[in-house]
Amino acid sequence: MAWLAAGEGYEIALVEGRVAARSTTGRAAGRQLKSLPKALKDHPEVDRLRRLSEWLDRHAAACVAQVDTWMVSSLPVPTELLARVWPDEAWQSALRDLAVVGDDPEEVGFLRDATESGELKVVNLDGETVRLSPRTVTLPHPVLLPDLDDVREFAAELGIVQRVEQIHRATWHKPDGLAAAATEVRDYAGGVFPTRFSLAARATGLGYRVSGGYATCKVRDSGAGTEAAVWIGEPYYEDETTTGALSWHDENGRAVRLPEVGPVAWSEGMRMAAALYAGRKIEEGAGA
Repeated sequence: MAWLAAGEGYEIALVEGRVAARSTTGRAAGRQLKSLPKALKDHPEVDRLRRLSEWLDRHAAACVAQVDTWMVSSLPVPTELLARVWPDEAWQSALRDLAVVGDDPEEVGFLRDATESGELKVVNLDGETVRLSPRTVTLPHPVLLPDLDDVREFAAELGIVQRVEQIHRATWHKPDGLAAAATEVRDYAGGVFPTRFSLAARATGLGYRVSGGYATCKVRDSGAGTEAAVWIGEPYYEDETTTGALSWHDENGRAVRLPEVGPVAWSEGMRMAAALYAGRKIEEGAGA
């Protein structure tokens, strides 16, 4: 952004997300200073830029969260919408290099550009840049991608780095032979935490919602809303606590039997349970 006058002999601008200053006089004229001069610390223009920087950070985080929601839920996103937000650097950073699928579910490509006319430029798995103009695209959850290992290998060859964790997201596939009436998974139950507060803090720090005695995450799977939930203990419980069972519930709050849990809901629920369990207390000398 442009440099703005601030006080006598100085200009300020946002540089890499922080307020920077440069002198406009003397031998150092035009040179960026290592730190803000004392005379500028309380200047109203500096305060205005700081607030702008904070807003930009919140906006960037909101873009990443929205794109993550589209991906986790495999929601169809209008191509026109992608074209409209693409000029915004925060949106572009969140969307660039995500795997997208258009009209042909077998054709996966990495998003590189979106034009004003609603055309998408993607690099397909043959390494060719192609143009797509579907009405909508999906940003598929990795558990739904065929040949995911090949996609990951090709992405590594291209040097792709995704702002939203997609192709390198940890995934779990639902095993066969689950009991027809079972509604809980206890693979990650029993993780010990000093207090219920510390476990709840880990859940919120990882981006999960804490409601009552549960850490939860919502996804849409095969068009239906599903909420995965891990028991973390009664609110306000101050003593040592442990992670409980993982279960899934439909939009009406009814428990979903394990054979009926969709692939994305299963993967995301297990991912949450594993992430919570990873923060448990480990006795010295005990194995991980």
